[in-house]
Amino acid sequence: MSESGAQQVLARTEARRCLTDIEPRLFPGNGGPDHGEVVEVCGPERTGKTELLYHLLCRCVLPKSAGGLEVDVMFVDTDYSLDMFRLVSIIDSRLTRALSPSAGSDEEVLRSCLSRLLVVHCSSSSQLLLTLHFLENSFSSRPGLALLLIDSISAFYWLDRCEGGASFSKQEEKLSKCSELLGRLLRDYRITVFATCHAIRRIHSGLSSSSFSSSDSDRPYLCRSWQHLVTHRLLCSRQASTAGGSKEQRMRQIFTVHCSSSTGTKAHRISSFHVTDGGVDFT
Repeated sequence: MSESGAQQVLARTEARRCLTDIEPRLFPGNGGPDHGEVVEVCGPERTGKTELLYHLLCRCVLPKSAGGLEVDVMFVDTDYSLDMFRLVSIIDSRLTRALSPSAGSDEEVLRSCLSRLLVVHCSSSSQLLLTLHFLENSFSSRPGLALLLIDSISAFYWLDRCEGGASFSKQEEKLSKCSELLGRLLRDYRITVFATCHAIRRIHSGLSSSSFSSSDSDRPYLCRSWQHLVTHRLLCSRQASTAGGSKEQRMRQIFTVHCSSSTGTKAHRISSFHVTDGGVDFT
């Protein structure tokens, strides 16, 4: 690469927006993810993880006039579960609430929001590795591309274990390579990553240096290369329904998110939300 080309890439990288304010209600004060940091969104099924990703995605692609950050997002769908109808419904609902009729047609603004979203699908760890290689071109050429969402990073865990046979290193080899490449992308392009991780109960003989989960049963189980990348963890759970209150209160499911960090701070935060037709609503 020529000197002028390298300077242009550097300038685009430095212009990438920091996402420490992506959702103040999730993270402790001034404790959101900085450039080059990874947030793992973990928890059992049906605890609001994907809805939380939709919320963060919408927050990024919405215009500033609607309370958004107006940055581009890359969504890597490994579960083939991305619901575009749901996502469009959430964006449209937020635009309707936030914008005045003079701000332009709903369809025009909605199209502008969706133009900031790029979606790719993967069906194996090998495809994920190739996808990350491919994405480097996008990160280098689009300074507005600030957020990478992966739903989920643990999608191929059992498949990789089966293909790896009795060798533990072989079982983790593919995800380790993905994590190492992702680490380089984080350093070189200063993006922010959010990735969901399914809860898998597994007994550990000891804690790694990067383990900062809130209980023994929620310790990380993915490879060390991935664990070393994670700087924040959002542990999602579902509150038990209460017998008291109105019928609406009893029917409305409340989800809880416990935020912890490995960046040297002791700050934690617990937030609650419920899911509406218009997306996540914090309580």
